Amino acid sequence: METLRSRWLTDVDALGAGAGRDVVLAAGTDLLDRWLEDHRRYHDAVHLAEVLAALEELADGGELPGRDRHLAGLAAWFHDAVYDAGVEAGANEEASARLAEDRLRQLGLAEDDVLRVARLVRESATHEMTTDDPATKAFHDADLWILSAPAERFDSYCHQVRLEYRQVRAADYARGRTAVLTPFLTRERLYLTDHAHLEWTERARVNLAREIDRLAAPE
Repeated sequence: METLRSRWLTDVDALGAGAGRDVVLAAGTDLLDRWLEDHRRYHDAVHLAEVLAALEELADGGELPGRDRHLAGLAAWFHDAVYDAGVEAGANEEASARLAEDRLRQLGLAEDDVLRVARLVRESATHEMTTDDPATKAFHDADLWILSAPAERFDSYCHQVRLEYRQVRAADYARGRTAVLTPFLTRERLYLTDHAHLEWTERARVNLAREIDRLAAPE
């Protein structure tokens, strides 16, 4: 948790927050509390840490110059800050984006930065990104890093997502989940950054094909 708190402070400070340190820390604590909610199985603090680690890998690979690194980091912090598996598609992302707008304005960030972070959060609902700036491409890819994770971690992720939707009948879940995953498998380019495209794509396609086959098998 201390590593996450440190990363939060670094990203907020780098973007010129005007609020005092106590206010920044309190905002970070509120976010961490959200990521640690009991009902989460995949969309939890581990997922947040994995997205931030993926952003670090992309930055080390030259994909995140300057301030873009910190904008993408804040998008990671807020993108699943509100999470309820029972709401309609896009509702969590919209609520999370509004939370980002409110909190980042309270912290004194520039309005352009606030709006960029909120846009990234909203677009994480579909992963159809509207611009190709470095922060957008890197955040898109980092949020989808899990698709390229080692097989054991990917399989755990699939199980965790199923637990978050355990109220859904098996046949309905299989149908819906297949519809979500198939476009990532069939896209000509799954990842937007060159680093992720070269380093993550092959593993992701193998993982996705295996999960889609599992979903097609009768329980």
